[in-house]
Amino acid sequence: MTPRSTRLLLGAFALATAVDVLSLAVGYEPGHLVAKPLLMPLLAAYAAVRGGPRLLIAALLLGWAGDLALLSDAAFLAGMAAFAAGHVCYLVLFRRTARARGPWLAIAYAVVLAVLVVLLWPGLPTGLRVPVAGYSLLLTAMACGATRLGPVTGLGGALFMLSDTLIATGVADWPQPPNPAFWIMLTYAAAQFLLVRGVLGPLGGSPASAAAYGGMRSTTP
Repeated sequence: MTPRSTRLLLGAFALATAVDVLSLAVGYEPGHLVAKPLLMPLLAAYAAVRGGPRLLIAALLLGWAGDLALLSDAAFLAGMAAFAAGHVCYLVLFRRTARARGPWLAIAYAVVLAVLVVLLWPGLPTGLRVPVAGYSLLLTAMACGATRLGPVTGLGGALFMLSDTLIATGVADWPQPPNPAFWIMLTYAAAQFLLVRGVLGPLGGSPASAAAYGGMRSTTP
């Protein structure tokens, strides 16, 4: 597709994001219910026409499945499972396309994970404690792995952690910021966009880690 077409897809994602977060800001639930399911398909379509790797597109579509599931409180575990599978896709992608980092950043993320799990554990419903701990491990590994591709993906991973931490603290009945759903969706949409931008590079530019990326196209499942 032409650069104009890819810009249109990216603009549609930006518009859907704006509608979603503004709907949440003013308490207009129908706007959120319409816009939220559009976010990840639009971003996945943008990644696909930019020639993004299949693992990236799979991660985004699994995020879409998680978004749909989390529209209902009854499907919370299903949504968590979908996002966990998406994090696995991101983890494999980052390992294939980027150089390893030193141990200090991994240690810092591990400390953050341990502190969060210890603090959240008593407030979580009994049936969610182990699933949340397991999910948090995958999320933290993904966020740490994202730093291997540079500051853009690193920021995306950190914002993903922040978004999901807000969800977890809500489940654990911690005090929340005003209108937590607004901040959850704002940080989540920004996180996914930054992860995509970090993998693909700027519009019209080359994908990150071009040599490794080009070599993996035929091997990515």
